[in-house]
Amino acid sequence: MASRDEKENKAPGGFQEIDILRYKGGKRISEKDRVVEEVPLTIFLNQREFVTLLCSPGRYAALAVGFLRSEGLIESSADLRGVRVEESTVYVDTSGGTELVEKLYGKRTITSGCGKGTVFFNVLDSLRSKPVESSLKVRAGILLDLMSEMHEGSRLFRETGGVHSAALADGKSLLFSCEDIGRHNAVDKIVGECILNDVELGDKILLSSGRLSSEIVIKGAKLEVPFIVSRAAPTFLSVELASNLGVTLVGFARGRRLNVYTHDHRIVEE
Repeated sequence: MASRDEKENKAPGGFQEIDILRYKGGKRISEKDRVVEEVPLTIFLNQREFVTLLCSPGRYAALAVGFLRSEGLIESSADLRGVRVEESTVYVDTSGGTELVEKLYGKRTITSGCGKGTVFFNVLDSLRSKPVESSLKVRAGILLDLMSEMHEGSRLFRETGGVHSAALADGKSLLFSCEDIGRHNAVDKIVGECILNDVELGDKILLSSGRLSSEIVIKGAKLEVPFIVSRAAPTFLSVELASNLGVTLVGFARGRRLNVYTHDHRIVEE
């Protein structure tokens, strides 16, 4: 695979400082406030414009590759012939050609994700997927520690309060973490980093600050991730999917408590 431009991975500010009027205690106060940036990122797949995502600045190559992997258009770094970033456009060349891309046009589904994320896969296909099998077992306290570590490292969230966080862990420590205005984008950036660095996902934990919707569970299951953990709540459909697909789904992981919704055999005693 051709080398990618590493300049785009340097952490940008991610926010703009603006003048605002704040009402506090019945008083009008002129202040400065930091507002998170939102930019369009266009992905070209095999010389054809494919999709435009709304995202936070930075890690464009990882987001593009992670998005393509989550949608089933690539399997590993071996499928990538080249990844090139120019401004807010990513050019991805694969060895698979454009046949699948042609079939996917007109089959996009608007999801419940931030910014109405675009999803190409068929949910019914995911229900027929092979359940995730993994021997990974983790103590509940470790999951809470990992979630706390991700939250403490969320610099842009502390500055603006306007982004989601996602991270990947190996059962002991965080491997990758990132932030984005969209929870789907944050997860896809993590997936992209794994693809670009040839990191296996079958024995890892995916952490997210956002709601555990069906799309997030399907993304994780397609990647054979055994654990999906969030500070937020799951939906009923996501619980059903996680149960059918062999994923341990954990919600409300904050402070010293968490809820395990499916496959609690992977949670071991303290």
